[in-house]
Amino acid sequence: MKRVVVTGLGIVCPVGNSLEECWENVIAGKSGVGKLTSFEPPENCVQIAAEVKNFEPTKFMNEKEAKRNQRFVQLAVAASKMALENANFKISPENQNDIGVSIGVGVGALGYLEDQSFIARTKGIRRVSPFTIPGYIGNMAAGVVSCETGAKGPNVCTATACSSGAHSIADAMMYIQTGRAKAMICGGAESALSLVAYAGFGQMKALCSDFQDTPERASRPFDKDRSGFIMGEGAGILILEDYEHAIARGAHILCELAGFGASGDAYHFTSPAPQGEGGARAMQQALTTSGLNPEDVDYINAHGTSTELNDLCETQAIKTVFKEHAYKLNVSSTKSMTGHLLGAAGGIEAVFAVMSLKTGFIPPTINLENPSEQCDLNYTPGTAVKRNVNAVLSNSFGFGGTNVSLAFRKV
Repeated sequence: MKRVVVTGLGIVCPVGNSLEECWENVIAGKSGVGKLTSFEPPENCVQIAAEVKNFEPTKFMNEKEAKRNQRFVQLAVAASKMALENANFKISPENQNDIGVSIGVGVGALGYLEDQSFIARTKGIRRVSPFTIPGYIGNMAAGVVSCETGAKGPNVCTATACSSGAHSIADAMMYIQTGRAKAMICGGAESALSLVAYAGFGQMKALCSDFQDTPERASRPFDKDRSGFIMGEGAGILILEDYEHAIARGAHILCELAGFGASGDAYHFTSPAPQGEGGARAMQQALTTSGLNPEDVDYINAHGTSTELNDLCETQAIKTVFKEHAYKLNVSSTKSMTGHLLGAAGGIEAVFAVMSLKTGFIPPTINLENPSEQCDLNYTPGTAVKRNVNAVLSNSFGFGGTNVSLAFRKV
C-alpha cells in the first residue's frame, strides 16, 4: 500500500488562532480555560469552558457564508485553509478530483438546534430557519470545506464521539493507501458549548465542577484532584498526501502517518473497558500496522480527559502495551491546557503530535500537582521537555467504547 505523509497543519483552539500561537502557548504550559461566555449559564451549572478567543470567520470566508454557517463549520474552514497554506498546496481544476475531505464532528451545532427547537415550540414551526438541518448536521464541516477549497475527492464525516477527529484522520489515510485520493484534508472540528450539552454532561458528573474561581487549574489529567473534563471548542486539520505525490510536487514533509489502530470495547456505553483493554488493543494495532516496536515510541499524546476512569484506564493500557518501556516514555495530556474539544480533540492532538516530532519538544501536562497513586508514569508534569522524538502515538477514546491510536514517525 501507498505510504502516507503529513505535509500541512492548521489549528484554531482555546490556546491560539494559528499553528505558531497554539504551539508556543502549549509548550509554555498556558491554559486556555476561563469563564464561560458562549451563553449565560444558570447558577447551578458549571461556569467555565475552554473557548476560542477573538476568532474572526470573515478572514477565511466571505461575510455571507460566515453568517450562513455555524461556528464548528467556520472553525473547520479556518483550520483547513491554514493547513493548505502551511502545506503550500494549491487545489486546481487539474487536481481537485484527487483531493478529499474527511473531518470528524462529534455533536454538530447543538446550540443552534436548541435555539430552533425553542422557536418551533414558542413561535410556531413557520418561524424555524430553513437552514436548521443543514446548519446542525456534523458532515457540513467537510461539505463546506469542500466548497470553500474546491476539493472534489471523497467527502466524509466520521461521528464517533470524542474519537471523531482521530477516526477521520485514519479514514483519510485509508483513502490514500488504496488509491482513492492523492491527498486528504482531514481532522476534527467542534463547537458545542450549549446549555443542553452542559446540562447533559453535568448530570453524568463528567464535567469538572471544582476550581470555578480558578478555571486555569480545573483541567488536571492524572492528578489526584481531577474531577471531570472541561468542555472546549476548536478545529485541528492535517494535510495527508501519498508520499510519491508529495515528493513529486516538492512538498516539505513533516512526518509519516505510519499506521493506526482502532478497536471497540463492547463493554459499556460511556465507561471504558476495565484495565483499558480496548485502548490497549488500539495502541498495539497502531504499533503493528506501522512496523514500530514499543521501544521505538518516545511520546504518547494521551486522551487524558481529567476524569477518574479514563486517566486510570489509559495508564493501565499503556503499561499493558509498553511494559517496562512505559516508564521510559514521555506521556502528556494537552487537554490540561485546551480542555476537551470532543470531536475535534483527535484533530488538534494529532497536530500537537506532529509538532513534537518536528521540534523535539514534548508538551507538558499542567496542573499535575498531586499525582494519583495508580497513575505513575512520566506525564511530563508542569514543564515541556526537550528530547529526541522519533515516533509518537496520539490516543483518542470515545463514548460507545470507540478507540483510536494514530502512529506518527519521522521520515
